[in-house]
This record gives sequence, structure tokens and C-alpha cells, in this order.
Amino acid sequence: MQLGAIFLTLALLPLPAQQSRPSRAEIAAMEKSFDQRLQRFTIEMPIDVLGLTRGLYLEGFGAVFTAEVNLVQTPGISPFRPALTKDEIARVRAAKMKRLPELRNLMRESMLATAGSMDRLPPEEQLVFGVSLLYQGWEDSSGMPRQITMQAQRSALLDVAANRKPRTTLDNIIRVREE
Repeated sequence: MQLGAIFLTLALLPLPAQQSRPSRAEIAAMEKSFDQRLQRFTIEMPIDVLGLTRGLYLEGFGAVFTAEVNLVQTPGISPFRPALTKDEIARVRAAKMKRLPELRNLMRESMLATAGSMDRLPPEEQLVFGVSLLYQGWEDSSGMPRQITMQAQRSALLDVAANRKPRTTLDNIIRVREE
């Protein structure tokens, strides 16, 4: 009788892979956290967040989060303002160029926070953050990325977050791709 109870208990326990899989609620919490970081970026000149961050878990790979933003709120074209001046276009470009390093830093910090918060994401799996950048047709976006993707193994991010490795190693840990 006791042996049957033990087998029944063991059969009801989740498998190791089931235990390590992040729940939809955990993914949603990280989506919301990234949205809040983007929205709190700066009050004086906010980032225009175009839709909510989307995340998903790919078993055996890791967690992927994507967002779409306009780095600065840009003036609109209308019948009363059919075109922007060269000076206005240059100011928008300069503001976006200034924002790019700030966005990259925000993404790195979000990856560290997410690595520490997603307890059920296996340490050997990846965290990926991708941000698509919107540019209006009238903008000079030459030399600026349309998308920034950052990817790192969770365990390496945890080492930095726990001060087992210095923050200066982030550049070697996080693979960045800009296109």
C-alpha cells in the first residue's frame, strides 16, 4: 500500500522540464516591466511606445521580448503644416542619435533585471530583447538602426547581477545586432 502511494506521488510530480518552464504570468510581468521602463524613460521628452511589449518562451531556447518605439515624439504633417523645415528634421535626427545609447543602456539594464526575476527560466537558456525603431518618411535615418537586438545567456547575466562578474563584462556577454 505504501509503495503504491509513493508511485502515485511520484507520478503527480512535475517533470524537471515542466518545473523550469516560465509561466505566461511571468512572461507578462516582464512585458509590463519593460513597458514601464520605456514609458518612464524621461518626462521631458518621452519615448513614443507603439504598442505593448510582447514576450514568449521558446522551450530549449529561452525568452524573447519585442517592442516597437519612436525614440522621440515627432511633429506631425497636416494640411496646415505640409512639410517640416530642414532645421526641424535635423533637430529630430540629433535627438534620436542622442537617444540611441540611452536606449541600448535601458535594454541592457532590462536584461539584467529580467534574468534576476525569471526564476523558472533555465540558466543555460537565452534572454533576447528586440526593439524596432520607427522613422517617419520625412526623417533622415541614414546610419541609424531600424532594429536593435540583444541576446545573452541567463546564467551570464545572473553572474553580473550578483556581482560575481564586473559590469564591464556585459559588452562580452550580451550579443548586440543592429540592422
